[in-house]
Amino acid sequence: MISRHRRAVGVVLVLHSAAALAGLAPPWLLGTIVDRVTAGAGVATVDRLALAIAGCVVVSALLSRYAQYAGHRFGERAVAELREQFVDRTLALPVSVVERAGAGDLATRSSVDVATVGTTVRDVAPTIVIASVQLTLLFGAVFLLHPLLGLAALAGLPSIVTATRWYLRRASSAYLAEGAEAAELTEALTTTAEGARTVEALRLTDDRIRYGTTRVARLWQARRATLALRTVFFSIVEASYPLPIALVLLVGGYLLSADLVPLGSVVAAALYLQQAIDPMDRLLQWTEQAQRGFASYARVLGVGLVPPEPPGTTATSRGERLVVREARFSYADGHDVLHGIDLEVRPGERLAVVGPSGAGKSTLARLLAGIDAPRQGVVSIGGCPVTDLEPAERRRRIALVTQEHHVFIGSVRDNLAFAAPDATDEQMLAALATVGADWFDELPDGLDTALGDGARRLGAAEAQQVALARLVLADPHTLILDEATAALDPSTARRTERALAAVLVGRTVIAIAHRLNTAHDADRVAVLADGRITEIGSHDELVTAGGAYAALWRSWHAHADGR
Repeated sequence: MISRHRRAVGVVLVLHSAAALAGLAPPWLLGTIVDRVTAGAGVATVDRLALAIAGCVVVSALLSRYAQYAGHRFGERAVAELREQFVDRTLALPVSVVERAGAGDLATRSSVDVATVGTTVRDVAPTIVIASVQLTLLFGAVFLLHPLLGLAALAGLPSIVTATRWYLRRASSAYLAEGAEAAELTEALTTTAEGARTVEALRLTDDRIRYGTTRVARLWQARRATLALRTVFFSIVEASYPLPIALVLLVGGYLLSADLVPLGSVVAAALYLQQAIDPMDRLLQWTEQAQRGFASYARVLGVGLVPPEPPGTTATSRGERLVVREARFSYADGHDVLHGIDLEVRPGERLAVVGPSGAGKSTLARLLAGIDAPRQGVVSIGGCPVTDLEPAERRRRIALVTQEHHVFIGSVRDNLAFAAPDATDEQMLAALATVGADWFDELPDGLDTALGDGARRLGAAEAQQVALARLVLADPHTLILDEATAALDPSTARRTERALAAVLVGRTVIAIAHRLNTAHDADRVAVLADGRITEIGSHDELVTAGGAYAALWRSWHAHADGR
């Protein structure tokens, strides 16, 4: 980051160094006043030296002001770049990694951690560098007055260095742990807020409160650990400040009595050490903040250390036939949720996948879309493993639409353009009409209507229709609909599915169906149970066979008639 802004960093360092040099003059001039007055100098001499002190103070203040201004400009530019890099790195991650990380963790990294890094870059790093320069100059000035005074000035350093080394060995891991707990708390609060209606409906309020309280307690413990480190560190440091001043006065008194130094030199040395307390405080305090900054920087850069989505190979697929052979898949706990899946989907075929909750339908959809790779076996399209395709090519050819959807802050046009940046207004309007988005006619500004917080809020059904309109605009060859119309009422869902069917003629469609009328209209139906395909065939064939699908159909049909 510094190497990309060498000129800006150089200007900041030069200005701060010049301000530090100007700040060295007042104690020396004050010592000169003492010596001149002792020698019998008049008021005019004192006035000239006093004016010189005032001039140095003004010059130092001006240089410090412009140094801080330049430092803040550099810091804001650097943090802006860091935010952009973070977004780029996050978008380059495999979808499965982002999902496992959770919204709370990424939100904390992109907000709290980036802001902390911003403070480090803008304030902490320059302060540490400049404070170090100031301390070097101040202690160097004391040595120039007399070597023995310089040695006396170093009396407090051993305890400060020891305390700092003790602190630094423990601070990094402690602040990383604190950051992780803060992310867990954010995740807990975010998921509770997003699922507030579910929490209320299932009477889980007390459970979520207990869970949130547990996360707060763990964060409190992590912060107590870092506070304990700061308490020990700062106590030792603060106690070390008076010692060198006292020794300088004692040694200075001896040298003065031996006529080895003038009184003004002793006064100047004591003032230099008093002046050194401020940069020493800033150095040590910002060292503590730097530990937070480095921990946050590690969390931000850690996103970039996760291997990005594989770029794919030069392999090309021959045709659009989706084939699954002996596919097994397990999540982090190692327990297989799919067991030896064998499936072929012909180009242009409509395949419905049905089964009870937890059967593995959504997991199978993720494998077919190339989001996850099977632990064993292969998922291929046209003879090429899906995960070997270039990500952009894979997404162009295979689109997965789930019951989860997102409406971005922006206009309706912005939200649709994500799928097809070059789409015309006419194409966007046609896509909305295709999915039965009748509510669009009521929007005051048409495609320019703003959506999101503080603007038009779309309901779940409306947002899902926007997602389906994106699908129409994306125009992929293979569509995987994972209960994509779940948020729509039955009549709207039926109308939307019929409209999509009319538009998607000739495309391969794999529908994870929760309404069996979808299965009724499909070319074939695959029944998934306990991670295995137990039946596959047309609707009529499976109903005639009298197996699990027939039982599901009778139950669903009876329920639909009852309503």
